[in-house]
Amino acid sequence: MNIAIEAQRIFRPHKHGMDFVALETLRELQKRRDGHHYYVLVAPGSDRCLEESDNLTIIEVKCPTYPLWEQVALPRAVRRLPHIDLLHCTSNTAPLHCPVPLVLTLHDIIYLEPRQHRSASLYQEMGWHYRRLVVPRILAQCRKIITVSHFECDRIRQRLQLPAERITAIYNGYNTHFRPLADIDRSVVERYAPGQRDFLFFLGNTDPKKNAARTLKAYSLYLERSSVKRSMLIADLEEPYIDSLLRQEHIESIKPHLFYPGYIANSDLATLYNAAFAFLYPSLRESFGIPMLEAMACGTPAIVGNTSAMPEVAGPGALTIDPLQPESIAEAILRLEQDASLYRRLCDYGLERVKQFSWAETAASLVRLYEEIGTRP
Repeated sequence: MNIAIEAQRIFRPHKHGMDFVALETLRELQKRRDGHHYYVLVAPGSDRCLEESDNLTIIEVKCPTYPLWEQVALPRAVRRLPHIDLLHCTSNTAPLHCPVPLVLTLHDIIYLEPRQHRSASLYQEMGWHYRRLVVPRILAQCRKIITVSHFECDRIRQRLQLPAERITAIYNGYNTHFRPLADIDRSVVERYAPGQRDFLFFLGNTDPKKNAARTLKAYSLYLERSSVKRSMLIADLEEPYIDSLLRQEHIESIKPHLFYPGYIANSDLATLYNAAFAFLYPSLRESFGIPMLEAMACGTPAIVGNTSAMPEVAGPGALTIDPLQPESIAEAILRLEQDASLYRRLCDYGLERVKQFSWAETAASLVRLYEEIGTRP
């Protein structure tokens, strides 16, 4: 088969969740040597993180905006390729008029659900509206819809009234460079959290689902009660936004305990997970939650929300909290600090749990789906 795969943003330097899902899956498809040829359609970018091979061709498609890239430039580029058996769009949306059979990875439908408030990021806000406009209109033409957990599969099927056979769940994996490190590179830690031996690690952004305000409130409660008072490293949030949350929660006094370097390179994350005392992931809504697996694979206890797909992915032995209750988050941090046996159990549990997930299995499941579509009349 000749398979076109949309991976529009994988060459951008500041990649996030869906970008890494596409990139890691492509790397595994490239290794398979299964007789198929993959044409990867990307936007130009400075991070050339994927190279061509005899079974994978990279097609750079230029266009000034994402909607025009997807709705005009992408289908035009697909038409110019040799006979294409299908197009797999990997990041929630797809062309309204697709020239070949379409497979869509619909990571979630958060943008079709009620939300507490607008995103502080204009880019995220515009993306929210674009997805609400496009997704309901493209589902009818999809040969298959993929999502990343059974929770999300059920959610999408019920919300959009889809027949069960139209949608399937394929789990994400995690990169194997996330593992326990015998020697932690202190220079990496110093770059992001100077002077810290261990700390609490929170991966947030301005998306309301990441629950940054309640997490900061929980941290203030922790500081009040802890005799250790570990610092907190916050990824992906800039100082003005953090300041606004601290004012909102009336907890400006905790700021000296915070480190907020902004975007953290993926290549540095394994070191920081290893250096952290615990990883905080008290999200309100996740369709999967790759950072949980990354932290667990490094042997670091993760505190995770008890909502949506997080319990499914983290498993029955995880330390879960009510993300709507800062008290619940703070209490979990204190339990880890005060109960050494619980801490060791969670370290061991995480290392065992992550063995159930791999990008190789993600890619194998995708190929089976591609081949199933290819054999249909």
